[in-house]
Amino acid sequence: MKEPGIEMRMTNLNLTPRFLLAAAAVLSGVLTGCMVGPKYHPPATQAPATYKESPANAPQKPAEPLATTATDPTLGGLGGWSVAQPQDASLRGKWWEIYGDPELNALEEQLNINNQNIRQFFENFMAARAIVRQARAQLFPTVSVAPSGSRSRSSSNVANSTGSGRGATSTLIDLPAEASWVPDLWGKIRNTVRQAQYSAQVSAADLENERLTEQASLATFFFELRGQDALQQILDATVAADQKSLDFTRTQYQTGLTDQLAVVQALNTLQSAQSLATNLGVARAQYEHAIAVLIGKIASDFSIPAKPLLTTPPPIPVGLPSQLLERRPDIAAAERTMAATNAQIGIAYAAYYPTLTLSATGGFESSTWKHLLDWPSRVWSVGPSVSETVFDAGLRRATVHQYVATYNANLASYRQTVLAAFQQVEDALATLRILTQQIQQQHEAVESARVALDLETKRYVAGIDPYINVVLEQNTLLAAQQILAQIEIQRVTASVQLIEALGGGWNGSQLPTPQQVSTKPEKADTVLQQ
Repeated sequence: MKEPGIEMRMTNLNLTPRFLLAAAAVLSGVLTGCMVGPKYHPPATQAPATYKESPANAPQKPAEPLATTATDPTLGGLGGWSVAQPQDASLRGKWWEIYGDPELNALEEQLNINNQNIRQFFENFMAARAIVRQARAQLFPTVSVAPSGSRSRSSSNVANSTGSGRGATSTLIDLPAEASWVPDLWGKIRNTVRQAQYSAQVSAADLENERLTEQASLATFFFELRGQDALQQILDATVAADQKSLDFTRTQYQTGLTDQLAVVQALNTLQSAQSLATNLGVARAQYEHAIAVLIGKIASDFSIPAKPLLTTPPPIPVGLPSQLLERRPDIAAAERTMAATNAQIGIAYAAYYPTLTLSATGGFESSTWKHLLDWPSRVWSVGPSVSETVFDAGLRRATVHQYVATYNANLASYRQTVLAAFQQVEDALATLRILTQQIQQQHEAVESARVALDLETKRYVAGIDPYINVVLEQNTLLAAQQILAQIEIQRVTASVQLIEALGGGWNGSQLPTPQQVSTKPEKADTVLQQ
């Protein structure tokens, strides 16, 4: 919409329609190539040669083993990840399949179809594509028709200037057609189209970023749930062992080999383990319900059978830091946002230049239907108009400054997104490295606690130590086992976070081009959902 201002117009020129149309065509052909506004150049970002936490840079220093240890066969070394060599080892497509869990694969497939957040972002992308087509429509003329008919009678008490026509009845039938076109002399419409195309690409990148977020959340919740099942198995085994200890202590008490205090202590140990085992159901139920929501199902109708499993993360190809800029959809969205804002600056600059409008009206007009389409009934009008705002109190200048500042803000946002991406990768790599070392150490702690419990139980049976010493060793073993299970859960979820930080299986080549977002979508994508 043009802002109020003083305008200069040229209308009703006494020129033939053929000459005007030819002149307009020549003028448009000469000036359509003009584009005002700055050219867009993607920002240059300096990436490090390698990740600081890359296995190639992180020396592995295994902890000194204790006197009695058990090596974890699932560790596979202290790395837990690998460098992306060669390039074809990079993550692609369905990244979750590297975990080799059919149940997780099936859930991820359901998520890609039924997740409502993904659906919402997809429809936002469809709306952005429609806006591109709306903008492109401005490049072409507008043609409209407005047929009308009327019959009227003048008052008998009112005479015209000639004193005739009192009480006269007249009929007017009008069949007009109007065409108007605003040539894109300064690139305003083309910049509008580009801005819409880049915004549609932003929407496409946002869709992929949301898809990756939902996929990673599902994998995280799934491994957390399986971790709760593994903890449940540990506590169930502890409850069974504590029940045997209680039964043994009661037998000892009945035969006079121990006192009642030992029985009470054994009973308390059993009850505490039972309480902890019951409490695990809270977290498991919440993870199960969260998975149901992610795959688009009602939580009341969804369940996952218990399956104690602590997954060891597979080797994850990390790649080079320079590749990260092409693998993260949020970085792609930030860069396309800058391109869209740059196009807005061009739109703002175009307001400084005059606007040419070519319009023509033609049709038929008659007082009777019989002669409506006769050649003498034809009417036409054609003529260009030029408008230019000569005073706006600094409105256009302020608009340009606004979009320049917005561009600079988007540039800062882009750079911050890049910094955050490298931070997330380094965080995940460090977490995997440290947790893998800690798991080995914790395995040794569990084995030491188990040996200590066996030795203390023998001393209690021999009557050397009181039962409270056995209780302390039982609690120590249980705590060590729980810590180990929780660290293993953290490690596998950290591997999911690393994959998410690396962009999953996405890369910049999957971002639709401006031409692709300008095409009309499939009919199924435009159906109103109920």
